[in-house]
Amino acid sequence: MQRTITIKILLNTTLLLFLLLIGFPGAVSGQDEVDFRETKRLAERGLAFAQVNLGLMYDLGEGVPENKMEATRWYRLAAEQGYASGQYNLGLMYDLGEGVPENDAEAVKWYGLAAEQGNALAQTNLGLMYHNGEGVPENDAEAVRWYRLAAEQGNALAQTNLGLMYRNGESVPKNDAEAARWYRLAAEQGYASGQYNLGLMYDLGEGVPSNEAEAVRWYRLAAEQGYALAQTNLGLMYATGEGVPQNNARAYMWWSVAAAQGNESARGNRDIVADRLAPDQLARGQDMATRCFESDYQDCE
Repeated sequence: MQRTITIKILLNTTLLLFLLLIGFPGAVSGQDEVDFRETKRLAERGLAFAQVNLGLMYDLGEGVPENKMEATRWYRLAAEQGYASGQYNLGLMYDLGEGVPENDAEAVKWYGLAAEQGNALAQTNLGLMYHNGEGVPENDAEAVRWYRLAAEQGNALAQTNLGLMYRNGESVPKNDAEAARWYRLAAEQGYASGQYNLGLMYDLGEGVPSNEAEAVRWYRLAAEQGYALAQTNLGLMYATGEGVPQNNARAYMWWSVAAAQGNESARGNRDIVADRLAPDQLARGQDMATRCFESDYQDCE
């Protein structure tokens, strides 16, 4: 009996990531000992921006051996002066349990202080805490509020998550057009989850007119960043000839690289289409998959 290729993955997803602050006014760019000594001198004088920078140097092991506890100490000194970047980074350390015991309530506290000052990263993570009920009772309305504040500042993760809330009708009226608008803003910044979700909207004709070529375009941009769901759906577009000429070898390639990242749907589809390929086609698909994977998804055509 012939097996059937799995239908397209229709799950809207967002990357629930916590982002380490790496750029802000006064950031130290050098990594050598001279920079470290000068930053430490300024931090010990109580300059909050230097305390955050020194924390980052310890956090990342730049100019000094990595030391999460020492990073946390300097973030705390800046945070206690009311410096938003220090508050955000201290919240992150509690969130991840780095340098301090993991403590969601403390993470929420420090994210909240930074978020109230307009720090978009803190607003995004605070939205995630409310969305997931971590450190605070689950509250989708609060999640939407904080996502929106960060999204309006251009934070791509917040834009994607806000799109997800509109897509699913979570504490906002379900509105596919509004979901697509927020996904597009994230996608145009190069954010892979936003690109994938925008591709899905074009694929399904939800919130935007159905357009298979546009779906392929956005899936491909996310796939080339290693986004396994986009790679899986792009494989399906090649298998069915939607938005691209039908090509089982290319379908095999995209499913192979997605399967290598653990996507079970892609693995099943790859094995099915392999049975349908002639030996030379299969060899070509395997060669393309190897080249694609080894080039970090940049040489896949």
